[in-house]
Amino acid sequence: MTPADTLRLILLSTLWGMSFIFMRVAVPEFGPVPLVLVRMGVGALLLVPLLLSLRYLRLVWEHKGKLFLLGLVNHVLPFCLLALATTRLEAGFTSLINATTPIFTALLGALFFATPIQGRQYVGLALAFCGVYVLSANRLDFALGGDGWFILAALGATFCYGIASNYSKTHLAHLPIRVLAAGSSAMSALILLVPGLWLWPSEPVSGLAWANGLALAVFSTTVAFLLYFGLISSAGATATSTVTFLVPVSALVWGYLLLGEVLSLQVMIGMAITLLGTAIATGILRLPPLRPGRNPTGCP
Repeated sequence: MTPADTLRLILLSTLWGMSFIFMRVAVPEFGPVPLVLVRMGVGALLLVPLLLSLRYLRLVWEHKGKLFLLGLVNHVLPFCLLALATTRLEAGFTSLINATTPIFTALLGALFFATPIQGRQYVGLALAFCGVYVLSANRLDFALGGDGWFILAALGATFCYGIASNYSKTHLAHLPIRVLAAGSSAMSALILLVPGLWLWPSEPVSGLAWANGLALAVFSTTVAFLLYFGLISSAGATATSTVTFLVPVSALVWGYLLLGEVLSLQVMIGMAITLLGTAIATGILRLPPLRPGRNPTGCP
């Protein structure tokens, strides 16, 4: 990853870390689907002007099916699932569950996109899932009023991201960034239009909720998408998905400062285990050889 990619990764992590704060504040009044309609609708309005060229419009038309699928899997489904999760879960906690994105990216890449997993990466995968268990063990209550289904919703979002990252890198990496960002956003807005209006809240939405919804659309969507797809193209799916190492730090800090969320010992231990496992699984942190100086396979 180049220095420029690293800077974009840090900025992207900040914008997406704040997205959990914006959702946590806005979703109780909007509801998950209408909030995501605002997010993607405003994002599309800001991004579509980047396509005002026959070349870009032709590329969108030629790849409309793939952009529709990308919008569904990378935006509509995960954003709605995360918005649903934040109706019950703290912003920082949800962001930590979201940190499993590289795990699903690596697993799905190995299963369906011919991306190999090294032997020691399985240690990282196991550690990461143990970390998620430590985070959520006492909250996996699936009875009415429990947190279990909301935790599964957050995990479902990371599964969608894993599919989308590999799919984008494999099938759409040749497209300009503006086509990916604006095209997929426009498709997402179209998908959400009818259900979002159907579920629109009957009570007036407060100015605070609108401010957070618009901030979510402008900063955590429009600007973030341009950064995200640029990183996918230059650094690859797995490297880009490591943005979730930094997102929880941002979300936890802002959740503590702005929303008064508690940083418990369980959360800190779970975060450490999850991020350690993810670092090993994605190859950012490399384990030493099992037997230094010797060939572990025993072959000459």
